[in-house]
Amino acid sequence: MADALRIGIAGLGTVGASVVRMLGDKGAELTRQCGREIAPVAVSARDRARDRGIDLGNTQWFDDPVELASSAEIDVYVELIGGEDGPAFESVRAALEAGRHVVTANKALLSKRGVELAAIAERNGVLLNYEAAVAGGIPVIKTMREALAGNQVTRVFGILNGTCNYILTRMEAEGLSFEECLREAQRLGYAEADPTFDIEGHDTAHKLSILTSLAFGCRISADDIYLEGISNISQADIRAAGELGYRIKLLGVAQKSENGIEQRVHPTMVPTSSVIAQVHGVTNAVAIETDMLGELLLSGPGAGGNATASAVIGDLADIAKSRPGFQHGPVFGRPAKELAPYRRAAMRSHAGGYFIRLTVQDRLGVFAAIARRMADNAISLESIVQHGDVTQAEQKTVILVTHETTEAAVRKAVDGITKDGHLVDKPQVIRIERAA
Repeated sequence: MADALRIGIAGLGTVGASVVRMLGDKGAELTRQCGREIAPVAVSARDRARDRGIDLGNTQWFDDPVELASSAEIDVYVELIGGEDGPAFESVRAALEAGRHVVTANKALLSKRGVELAAIAERNGVLLNYEAAVAGGIPVIKTMREALAGNQVTRVFGILNGTCNYILTRMEAEGLSFEECLREAQRLGYAEADPTFDIEGHDTAHKLSILTSLAFGCRISADDIYLEGISNISQADIRAAGELGYRIKLLGVAQKSENGIEQRVHPTMVPTSSVIAQVHGVTNAVAIETDMLGELLLSGPGAGGNATASAVIGDLADIAKSRPGFQHGPVFGRPAKELAPYRRAAMRSHAGGYFIRLTVQDRLGVFAAIARRMADNAISLESIVQHGDVTQAEQKTVILVTHETTEAAVRKAVDGITKDGHLVDKPQVIRIERAA
């Protein structure tokens, strides 16, 4: 049997502690599967004295993760520190430069520095594995990087943030407000004390940028993503979606066209009959559309200690099974130096149409003004519904569902309606994905 694969782990929070625990609990089975032991021999964290409920008696402690990363005592450096710069970046770079394999769950690091780190890994003939960085325990990276060889991906989209999906699920199921659901998510540990990164879509955007690179062979560009969060989703939107046969999800969508690549993160209405509409709670789902296979949907736990640790251990097992001299595949599906520059495409005509909710003053001429703004921008309406509010007798809610049209046309029409002075509240615009 081959010598043990020696692991150094930096970051002993929920995920790091779960990795150590799983390696202990599943050690014998992993040895049988991989043909060698996977042994944690060194760790680094901020607080030595903290009780993490794991046995660290046989491991060497490093106060400096960079020192751990370049240590000759390890074969693989596992980075679970987090953050796009600082110790996370410095330690991963040090490990790769020292010829150590790296496993990371750090989506922020990869979305900013991934191509740079991939080039170092490929130059030094070592692996940079990151299954845990996107969609938790779902093996979407391995699927896109290996299992779909020969397929041309045309579109990738999905539910990539469990916090947002949990909030939207609770809002629909229990009729709670966004604020109430957010507080509950924070109480349960699904959302941070400052939830902005999750609820405003930044977490989803980081993950989407990585999937985009894998799907289309381009450099990562997390800053070129159209971004909307869910903080402005109300019970009025949830109810209207249900009445129309839709459910609201926060989706990350990337698709390629002749003009470049379109990346967007935003609340989306999907048909309640679709598979992705049945993904509830903190579960994630990723759909991949290809020329040969058609559409593939992967779904499973998207966050949490065990789900993320499972993905980390899967990456470690892949490294343990490899042998010296084996030529490793490129980090992002093609060599880093061959990744095409990212070319942003304008948001295309949206085939699913748009949901537009307007709260207007109940007076003569309002409907005519709305219809005129839609016509002026060549927007065809599939339906228009008016709701009265018994608590606000002088205002009405108007819900419009458009046929296929462009983002620019919808925004121009809504801006015009706003300037007409008929609105008493901020307009709501949500895209409809019919094919989801």
